[in-house]
Amino acid sequence: MLSRIAWRNILRNKRRSFILMTSIVVGVLALLLTEGFAIGLMQQMLTNQVGADAGYIQIHKAGYQADPILELSMKKPTEIEEILSKDSSVLNYSERLEVFGLVSSPYNSYGVSIDGIIPNEEQRITTISRYVVKGSYLSGEPGQILISSAMAEKLKVGIGDKVVIMASQTDGSVGSEACRISGLFETFDSGFDQSHVYVPIVTVSQMLNASGLLSKFVINPKSPSQLASVETRLRNEIQDLPHGGRNYEVLTYKEMLPLLVAMIEMYKQALYLIALIISFALIFGIVDTMLMSVMERTHEFGVSMAIGMSNRSIFLMVMTEAFYLAVIGTIVGLALSYIIISPLSRSGWDLSAFSASLTSLGAGSTIYPVLETSSVIQTVSIIPAATLLGAIYPALKAIRLQPVEAIRAT
Repeated sequence: MLSRIAWRNILRNKRRSFILMTSIVVGVLALLLTEGFAIGLMQQMLTNQVGADAGYIQIHKAGYQADPILELSMKKPTEIEEILSKDSSVLNYSERLEVFGLVSSPYNSYGVSIDGIIPNEEQRITTISRYVVKGSYLSGEPGQILISSAMAEKLKVGIGDKVVIMASQTDGSVGSEACRISGLFETFDSGFDQSHVYVPIVTVSQMLNASGLLSKFVINPKSPSQLASVETRLRNEIQDLPHGGRNYEVLTYKEMLPLLVAMIEMYKQALYLIALIISFALIFGIVDTMLMSVMERTHEFGVSMAIGMSNRSIFLMVMTEAFYLAVIGTIVGLALSYIIISPLSRSGWDLSAFSASLTSLGAGSTIYPVLETSSVIQTVSIIPAATLLGAIYPALKAIRLQPVEAIRAT
């Protein structure tokens, strides 16, 4: 009975119901679009950093993560390679020899991380080869170097020019190698571009007089969802090696990129605050509109009370109206959000005007929003709840009316 009356009241004043439902739809859109773009941005930051350099898992000599110096490199451990090659959950792995040093041209010198890689292996692990914008990726021949476009501009060099890389050897002497630029790369992270150069691992070994040394193994599981299980299994297998648990450390990207992980967590907390602000704004809008509805129907409520309708029934009737509008508005808002986000998740939203800021965060100039199930569940929970909270005061106002005075109202 109350539900039929409530529905009839909604249809009776279509303009007021439309205004109220529109505010709910806008609240749903604001919440889902904000979360969709924020989650898309965070995922791109993480994917770009993990994909371009870090990988999902790394194995180092114990202490290397805290103090990445050449002295803490490891002799090429065949037992580690055997464990990785036999693990069916490991998609690919690569070997690196990294050192901090200088890259110099006749015009300038800059401090960089000199990453010695096996190009074919690295191409299966990271995405750096996809970011080559000029020239070509490393072929593996000694004496090649891959630098960023930003670094080439600072050094005033181009494809085919020579630069010199220098770094300290284990005995304290300085080793150097002349390398010819084979290609220029540009990633989504301007800070990364200006601090990394890539050369074949044989070139770094020769420069450092460090044949057989490795800084790390970089590992990607077959699926990111298997990250925790792969890490645990590798750690247990390595600990079973003679002195393995003491000599090696197995780390995931969460431990290797703590600042990025902390930044993403901060963004997630900010999303809860944004949801709270949107909910409060919606509540005030609902209170205003529903209160106007109650005041317009003062005479009607007075007559209802006079013929015996209880305060409880009037209260429930007003709340039922709000509930129906909340459900309809939420459904329409979800549908519109999907219609907007779905194509953007494929084509992206071009924010080239803010490319400098986005690249400093490690994200591209095109953001691909993501509509997660958790965001939908949160919205379906918050928006109707906020609508019902906003309807409580107008419903209480309705039951506090005096029947005689309400009937006289026009």
